[in-house]
Order: sequence, then structure tokens, then C-alpha cells
Amino acid sequence: MTRMTPLLERNEQFAQTYTPVALGPAAAQVVVVTCLDHRVDPAIVLGLRLGDAPVIRNAGGRVTPAVIEDLAFLAYLAEQLFAGQVAADRLFEVAVIHHTQCGTGFLADPGFRHQTAEATGLSEAALEASAVADPYVTVKADVERLLASPLLSPKVSVSGHVYDIATGRVTTTLDARYP
Repeated sequence: MTRMTPLLERNEQFAQTYTPVALGPAAAQVVVVTCLDHRVDPAIVLGLRLGDAPVIRNAGGRVTPAVIEDLAFLAYLAEQLFAGQVAADRLFEVAVIHHTQCGTGFLADPGFRHQTAEATGLSEAALEASAVADPYVTVKADVERLLASPLLSPKVSVSGHVYDIATGRVTTTLDARYP
């Protein structure tokens, strides 16, 4: 028995009542960008169901070049595959959600960051850029980074939010706007 065994057993239960979702626009017309922290499950926190929203997760929920590229691809797919199923001038909203008590906050400490760089082979600059010491500051920076990207479709809006680990509440810090 491995650590995956109980999860695979849960999957069996899921598969017994599973109904496939057809390819189409996501029901919520939102793409969530958030942290990979196990305490931050957007399906639970936001009440998402299968087919509601794509979710992009990474350390800190940061808007990285890879995230921007994924969003550019998703916007292209939405325009090509779902024309007529979504508003011609609006494809979807990107909800950037950072959270309190993020483990990447430790990367704000130069000593910890240096040790992490040595242990992982990652650059100190990249580690520093991924730190979420104050989610209210970093979510604003990431929304601005995304809105400034030439790869972001003008038909995609972006909003910023902070999830409070202590209360379970998500607060909107920046209302949705277009580039």
C-alpha cells in the first residue's frame, strides 16, 4: 500500500457517479491563478465544481511568464473553439488569488533565500520574485504584471483577491478590469 492508495480508492467512488463534462467554455468563465498550498483548494474555497473554471497553481500563486503564456493560449483557444458561446468582446476573467501565511513568505528573508538557492539550484532572484510576504502587495503587483503583458488578450479581464487562511474568506482587493 502506498500513500496514493486511499486517494485511488476515493477516485473509484468518484468514478462510479462521474458524468463527463463536454469541451466548452468553463461555466464560471473565470480562470483562477492561485498558490499550490494544500490549505488553498480553490474548488473548496470557491465552491467550484468540475467544469466551472480552469485553475493554474504554483508556489505563491504568482503571475510568472509561464502563467502568462498559459493564459494567452487559453484566450486563443476560447476565441477559436467557443466563438458564439462567449461574448465577442469578453472571453473570461482571470482571478489572481494570493493568501495569508504563504510559505513563500520565508523567501523574503535573505538568509533563508540563500540556503534555498543552494539546496535547490534555483536563482536567488527567482526565489525573491516568488515570495509572498504581504499578499495584498503581491496580488496587486501580479494583477498589474498581467494587465501590462502584451500577450494578454484585450478580451480578458483581471481581478485580484486575498484568501485569509485564518477566516476562510476571500476578499476582493482589485475589481476586474481589462488591459
